[in-house]
Amino acid sequence: MVGIADYFTGVELSITLFYLIPIFLVVWYTNERLGLVISAACAITWFLTEYSNGVIYSHITVYVWNTLIRLGFFIVSSRLLSELKKALKVNQESAKVDYGTGAASVRYFYERLQVEIFRYQRSKRPFTLVYIDLDNFKAVNDLLGHITGDKVLRVVTDSIQRHIRPTDVLARMGGDEFAILLPETGGEEIKQVIGRIHSGLVNEMLSNRWLITFSIGVVTYIQIPKSLDEMVKLADGEMYMVKTGGKNGVHYRTYSG
Repeated sequence: MVGIADYFTGVELSITLFYLIPIFLVVWYTNERLGLVISAACAITWFLTEYSNGVIYSHITVYVWNTLIRLGFFIVSSRLLSELKKALKVNQESAKVDYGTGAASVRYFYERLQVEIFRYQRSKRPFTLVYIDLDNFKAVNDLLGHITGDKVLRVVTDSIQRHIRPTDVLARMGGDEFAILLPETGGEEIKQVIGRIHSGLVNEMLSNRWLITFSIGVVTYIQIPKSLDEMVKLADGEMYMVKTGGKNGVHYRTYSG
């Protein structure tokens, strides 16, 4: 289509920029290899339209030279766009993960929570939020150093991940606080899951001789609060009740509005 437009506009009007459109579309929505094929097709099309319009150069090699230069320009453009696409993808993926622990980031957690709300609105199946705080983490950090503190957080992440499903989302909410989203889970099932998570965490701390325990707040939603922040705040509030009541325990709640 670009070649046809180039032919009918003649040699006086340049539409060079429009040749980049199919190249950019192919690279962005498929891959760089196919983009190189389209780059070659654009260079050849440009040559054919120029030749069909009766453009005459002093020697046949000028046609070849100009076509190769145009091909080089298209290939460079294709390559640059491909690298931009890769960089954006890496940036998007890194934004989903907390660098220090490998758990999900806060931003990604809220995105998944919003998706779960949409799912709930269709299915009306309950889901559960869990908020976890590490008791005495600051003391371990102060006594054993931040390197050990970072190791504790990674061990906690790995331990929780072993006891949840691939569809569940574990996120580091900041500092020594974690949250878990468990879609379509509630009732007695959630108590069994949290029991395994809690005992697994306690055993990890004992085996490493870290004097850390866990305060856990659990809220199963059978109705949806007004906002995402309120949902997380409710689970945080249940955790805080454990924290102020002696630490190292679990407090459950079912939210029905």
